[in-house]
Amino acid sequence: MSRAPFGTRLTAAVAARGSLCVGIDPHPGLLDQWGLPRDASGLERFALTCVEAFAGEISVIKPQSAFFEAYGSRGVAVLERVIAEAQAAGALVLLDVKRGDIGSTMAAYAQAYLSDSSPLAADAVTVSPYLGFGSLDPAIEAAEATGRGVFVLALTSNPEGASVQRALVGGLGGVDGPGGVSVAQSIVDQAAARNAAQRAATGAPLGSVGLVVGATVGRTGLDLSALDGPVLAPGLGAQGAGAAELAAVFGPTLPRVLPASSRDVLRHGPDAAALRTAALRVRDELAAAAR
Repeated sequence: MSRAPFGTRLTAAVAARGSLCVGIDPHPGLLDQWGLPRDASGLERFALTCVEAFAGEISVIKPQSAFFEAYGSRGVAVLERVIAEAQAAGALVLLDVKRGDIGSTMAAYAQAYLSDSSPLAADAVTVSPYLGFGSLDPAIEAAEATGRGVFVLALTSNPEGASVQRALVGGLGGVDGPGGVSVAQSIVDQAAARNAAQRAATGAPLGSVGLVVGATVGRTGLDLSALDGPVLAPGLGAQGAGAAELAAVFGPTLPRVLPASSRDVLRHGPDAAALRTAALRVRDELAAAAR
Protein backbone atom coordinates (compact mmCIF):
# COMPACT_ATOMS: atom_id res chain seq x y z
CA MET A 1 0.00 0.00 0.00
CA SER A 2 1.44 3.35 -1.03
CA ARG A 3 1.00 6.28 1.35
CA ALA A 4 2.62 9.66 1.83
CA PRO A 5 5.45 9.95 4.38
CA PHE A 6 4.28 10.17 7.97
CA GLY A 7 5.61 13.72 8.31
CA THR A 8 3.46 14.81 5.38
CA ARG A 9 0.35 13.12 6.75
CA LEU A 10 0.93 14.46 10.25
CA THR A 11 1.37 18.01 8.97
CA ALA A 12 -1.95 17.77 7.13
CA ALA A 13 -3.75 16.26 10.13
CA VAL A 14 -2.53 18.97 12.51
CA ALA A 15 -3.51 21.69 10.05
CA ALA A 16 -7.02 20.25 9.81
CA ARG A 17 -7.62 19.05 13.38
CA GLY A 18 -5.12 20.77 15.67
CA SER A 19 -2.05 19.54 17.51
CA LEU A 20 -3.60 17.71 20.46
CA CYS A 21 -2.78 14.04 20.94
CA VAL A 22 -5.25 12.21 23.20
CA GLY A 23 -4.16 9.06 24.98
CA ILE A 24 -6.33 5.99 25.32
CA ASP A 25 -5.11 4.57 28.63
CA PRO A 26 -7.53 1.96 30.01
CA HIS A 27 -6.02 2.10 33.49
CA PRO A 28 -7.87 -0.11 36.00
CA GLY A 29 -8.69 2.97 38.07
CA LEU A 30 -10.35 4.61 35.08
CA LEU A 31 -12.36 1.46 34.37
CA ASP A 32 -13.59 1.70 37.96
CA GLN A 33 -14.38 5.38 37.56
CA TRP A 34 -16.39 4.65 34.43
CA GLY A 35 -18.29 1.84 36.18
CA LEU A 36 -16.77 -0.83 33.94
CA PRO A 37 -15.49 -4.27 34.94
CA ARG A 38 -11.76 -4.89 35.06
CA ASP A 39 -11.86 -7.45 32.28
CA ALA A 40 -11.67 -7.60 28.50
CA SER A 41 -15.31 -6.56 28.12
CA GLY A 42 -14.72 -3.44 30.20
CA LEU A 43 -11.56 -2.74 28.23
CA GLU A 44 -13.46 -3.00 24.96
CA ARG A 45 -16.26 -0.67 26.06
CA PHE A 46 -13.74 1.87 27.36
CA ALA A 47 -11.51 1.83 24.31
CA LEU A 48 -14.23 1.89 21.67
CA THR A 49 -16.02 4.71 23.50
CA CYS A 50 -12.77 6.66 23.24
CA VAL A 51 -12.57 5.94 19.52
CA GLU A 52 -16.15 7.13 19.09
CA ALA A 53 -15.37 10.30 21.03
CA PHE A 54 -12.03 11.27 19.55
CA ALA A 55 -11.25 9.68 16.21
CA GLY A 56 -13.50 11.88 14.12
CA GLU A 57 -12.18 15.17 15.53
CA ILE A 58 -8.68 14.76 16.99
CA SER A 59 -5.60 14.49 14.79
CA VAL A 60 -3.66 11.88 16.80
CA ILE A 61 -4.81 9.28 19.30
CA LYS A 62 -2.33 7.33 21.38
CA PRO A 63 -3.37 3.92 22.76
CA GLN A 64 -1.08 2.69 25.54
CA SER A 65 -0.37 -0.89 24.49
CA ALA A 66 0.44 -2.20 27.97
CA PHE A 67 -3.11 -1.66 29.21
CA PHE A 68 -4.40 -3.82 26.35
CA GLU A 69 -1.70 -6.48 26.61
CA ALA A 70 -2.62 -6.94 30.29
CA TYR A 71 -5.75 -8.81 29.15
CA GLY A 72 -3.90 -11.24 26.90
CA SER A 73 -5.11 -12.18 23.44
CA ARG A 74 -8.56 -10.65 24.01
CA GLY A 75 -6.95 -7.35 24.94
CA VAL A 76 -4.71 -7.37 21.87
CA ALA A 77 -7.78 -8.09 19.72
CA VAL A 78 -9.40 -4.96 21.19
CA LEU A 79 -6.25 -2.98 20.36
CA GLU A 80 -6.46 -4.18 16.75
CA ARG A 81 -10.03 -2.87 16.57
CA VAL A 82 -9.02 0.46 18.10
CA ILE A 83 -6.29 0.95 15.51
CA ALA A 84 -8.49 -0.01 12.56
CA GLU A 85 -11.56 1.95 13.62
CA ALA A 86 -9.64 5.07 14.60
CA GLN A 87 -7.82 5.13 11.28
CA ALA A 88 -11.09 4.56 9.41
CA ALA A 89 -12.50 7.64 11.18
CA GLY A 90 -9.56 9.76 10.01
CA ALA A 91 -7.30 9.90 13.07
CA LEU A 92 -3.62 9.04 13.03
CA VAL A 93 -2.79 6.32 15.55
CA LEU A 94 0.41 6.63 17.56
CA LEU A 95 0.82 3.32 19.37
CA ASP A 96 2.66 3.76 22.65
CA VAL A 97 4.74 0.57 22.87
CA LYS A 98 8.24 1.90 23.72
CA ARG A 99 9.94 -1.08 22.09
CA GLY A 100 13.71 -1.31 21.95
CA ASP A 101 15.90 -4.28 21.07
CA ILE A 102 18.61 -5.38 18.64
CA GLY A 103 18.91 -7.17 15.33
CA SER A 104 16.24 -9.66 14.36
CA THR A 105 14.18 -8.93 17.47
CA MET A 106 13.91 -5.24 16.61
CA ALA A 107 13.06 -6.27 13.06
CA ALA A 108 10.24 -8.44 14.42
CA TYR A 109 8.88 -5.52 16.43
CA ALA A 110 9.00 -3.43 13.26
CA GLN A 111 7.09 -6.15 11.42
CA ALA A 112 4.45 -6.21 14.17
CA TYR A 113 3.82 -2.47 14.38
CA LEU A 114 5.00 -0.91 11.11
CA SER A 115 4.26 -3.48 8.40
CA ASP A 116 1.30 -3.22 6.05
CA SER A 117 0.60 -6.92 6.65
CA SER A 118 0.11 -6.59 10.43
CA PRO A 119 -3.26 -5.92 12.10
CA LEU A 120 -1.33 -4.04 14.82
CA ALA A 121 0.31 -1.64 12.38
CA ALA A 122 -0.19 1.95 13.54
CA ASP A 123 0.70 5.22 11.86
CA ALA A 124 3.61 5.62 14.29
CA VAL A 125 5.05 3.98 17.39
CA THR A 126 7.17 4.99 20.35
CA VAL A 127 10.60 3.35 20.58
CA SER A 128 13.47 3.31 23.07
CA PRO A 129 17.03 4.09 21.89
CA TYR A 130 18.84 2.96 25.03
CA LEU A 131 20.48 -0.03 23.35
CA GLY A 132 22.06 2.51 21.03
CA PHE A 133 20.32 4.69 18.45
CA GLY A 134 21.54 2.40 15.69
CA SER A 135 19.55 -0.47 17.19
CA LEU A 136 16.44 1.35 15.96
CA ASP A 137 17.44 1.05 12.30
CA PRO A 138 15.00 -1.80 11.50
CA ALA A 139 12.09 0.23 12.88
CA ILE A 140 13.14 3.49 11.22
CA GLU A 141 13.71 1.76 7.89
CA ALA A 142 10.34 -0.03 8.08
CA ALA A 143 8.61 3.23 8.97
CA GLU A 144 10.20 5.09 6.08
CA ALA A 145 9.34 2.28 3.65
CA THR A 146 5.65 2.24 4.61
CA GLY A 147 4.95 5.92 5.24
CA ARG A 148 4.87 5.53 9.00
CA GLY A 149 6.77 7.18 11.84
CA VAL A 150 8.67 6.54 15.05
CA PHE A 151 8.90 8.67 18.18
CA VAL A 152 12.19 8.12 20.00
CA LEU A 153 12.39 8.57 23.76
CA ALA A 154 14.75 11.47 24.41
CA LEU A 155 13.99 13.31 27.65
CA THR A 156 11.18 11.89 29.74
CA SER A 157 9.50 13.34 32.80
CA ASN A 158 10.06 10.42 35.20
CA PRO A 159 12.72 11.29 37.81
CA GLU A 160 14.65 8.08 37.17
CA GLY A 161 15.27 9.02 33.56
CA ALA A 162 17.56 11.95 34.29
CA SER A 163 20.50 9.81 35.44
CA VAL A 164 20.73 8.34 31.94
CA GLN A 165 19.22 10.96 29.68
CA ARG A 166 21.06 13.97 31.10
CA ALA A 167 24.39 12.15 31.45
CA LEU A 168 27.19 13.48 29.26
CA VAL A 169 28.79 11.67 26.36
CA GLY A 170 31.73 12.75 24.31
CA GLY A 171 29.76 13.68 21.23
CA LEU A 172 27.50 12.12 18.63
CA GLY A 173 27.40 8.46 19.59
CA GLY A 174 30.47 8.87 21.81
CA VAL A 175 31.15 7.42 25.24
CA ASP A 176 34.16 9.37 26.42
CA GLY A 177 32.54 12.14 28.52
CA PRO A 178 32.52 14.26 30.58
CA GLY A 179 32.55 17.49 28.66
CA GLY A 180 30.36 16.47 25.74
CA VAL A 181 26.66 16.65 25.03
CA SER A 182 23.94 14.94 26.99
CA VAL A 183 22.68 11.51 26.00
CA ALA A 184 19.34 13.16 25.18
CA GLN A 185 21.04 15.66 22.87
CA SER A 186 22.91 12.87 21.10
CA ILE A 187 19.54 11.23 20.42
CA VAL A 188 18.17 14.52 19.10
CA ASP A 189 21.17 14.92 16.80
CA GLN A 190 20.89 11.40 15.39
CA ALA A 191 17.16 11.80 14.81
CA ALA A 192 17.84 15.10 13.04
CA ALA A 193 20.34 13.41 10.74
CA ARG A 194 17.80 10.73 9.77
CA ASN A 195 15.15 13.37 9.12
CA ALA A 196 17.47 15.46 6.98
CA ALA A 197 18.20 12.46 4.78
CA GLN A 198 14.55 11.50 4.48
CA ARG A 199 13.36 15.01 3.71
CA ALA A 200 16.04 15.38 1.05
CA ALA A 201 14.82 12.16 -0.57
CA THR A 202 11.06 12.77 -0.31
CA GLY A 203 10.51 16.51 0.00
CA ALA A 204 8.29 15.92 3.03
CA PRO A 205 7.61 19.04 5.13
CA LEU A 206 8.51 17.18 8.31
CA GLY A 207 10.68 14.16 8.95
CA SER A 208 9.15 10.93 10.20
CA VAL A 209 11.54 10.43 13.14
CA GLY A 210 10.03 12.21 16.10
CA LEU A 211 11.09 12.56 19.71
CA VAL A 212 9.41 12.12 23.07
CA VAL A 213 10.17 15.01 25.45
CA GLY A 214 8.10 15.37 28.61
CA ALA A 215 6.01 18.53 28.87
CA THR A 216 6.92 18.86 32.56
CA VAL A 217 10.71 18.51 32.33
CA GLY A 218 11.33 22.26 32.61
CA ARG A 219 14.45 23.65 30.98
CA THR A 220 15.62 20.82 28.75
CA GLY A 221 18.97 22.15 27.64
CA LEU A 222 18.20 20.53 24.29
CA ASP A 223 18.82 22.13 20.93
CA LEU A 224 15.89 21.00 18.82
CA SER A 225 16.41 23.54 16.05
CA ALA A 226 17.73 21.02 13.51
CA LEU A 227 15.30 18.21 14.26
CA ASP A 228 12.83 18.89 11.42
CA GLY A 229 10.54 16.31 12.98
CA PRO A 230 7.63 16.16 15.43
CA VAL A 231 7.92 16.12 19.22
CA LEU A 232 5.47 14.22 21.39
CA ALA A 233 5.05 16.02 24.72
CA PRO A 234 3.25 13.87 27.33
CA GLY A 235 2.11 15.49 30.55
CA LEU A 236 -0.52 17.98 29.49
CA GLY A 237 -3.28 18.51 32.05
CA ALA A 238 -3.31 16.08 34.99
CA GLN A 239 0.48 15.95 35.20
CA GLY A 240 0.69 19.71 35.49
CA ALA A 241 1.64 21.09 32.09
CA GLY A 242 -0.39 23.80 30.39
CA ALA A 243 0.19 26.16 27.50
CA ALA A 244 2.68 28.25 29.50
CA GLU A 245 4.78 25.21 30.42
CA LEU A 246 4.78 24.02 26.82
CA ALA A 247 6.04 27.41 25.64
CA ALA A 248 8.75 27.44 28.33
CA VAL A 249 9.98 23.92 27.51
CA PHE A 250 9.83 24.06 23.71
CA GLY A 251 10.12 27.73 22.74
CA PRO A 252 10.42 28.11 18.95
CA THR A 253 9.96 24.36 18.48
CA LEU A 254 6.36 24.60 19.75
CA PRO A 255 4.72 24.51 16.27
CA ARG A 256 6.12 20.97 15.81
CA VAL A 257 4.97 19.73 19.23
CA LEU A 258 2.11 17.29 19.82
CA PRO A 259 0.95 17.95 23.40
CA ALA A 260 -0.50 14.73 24.81
CA SER A 261 -3.26 14.49 27.36
CA SER A 262 -4.80 11.33 28.77
CA ARG A 263 -6.28 11.36 32.28
CA ASP A 264 -7.35 15.00 32.15
CA VAL A 265 -9.64 14.17 29.23
CA LEU A 266 -10.52 10.56 30.09
CA ARG A 267 -11.90 11.52 33.51
CA HIS A 268 -14.92 12.97 31.68
CA GLY A 269 -16.13 9.51 30.62
CA PRO A 270 -17.99 7.29 30.16
CA ASP A 271 -20.20 9.56 28.03
CA ALA A 272 -18.70 9.87 24.54
CA ALA A 273 -20.12 13.34 23.99
CA ALA A 274 -18.61 14.61 27.25
CA LEU A 275 -15.25 13.10 26.33
CA ARG A 276 -15.35 14.74 22.92
CA THR A 277 -16.27 18.11 24.42
CA ALA A 278 -13.37 17.90 26.89
CA ALA A 279 -10.88 17.00 24.17
CA LEU A 280 -12.05 19.76 21.85
CA ARG A 281 -11.84 22.30 24.67
CA VAL A 282 -8.19 21.37 25.29
CA ARG A 283 -7.46 21.40 21.57
CA ASP A 284 -8.96 24.86 21.15
CA GLU A 285 -7.12 26.21 24.22
CA LEU A 286 -3.84 25.04 22.70
CA ALA A 287 -4.67 26.67 19.40
CA ALA A 288 -5.57 29.97 21.09
CA ALA A 289 -2.36 29.97 23.12
CA ALA A 290 -0.28 29.41 19.98
CA ARG A 291 -1.63 32.48 18.21
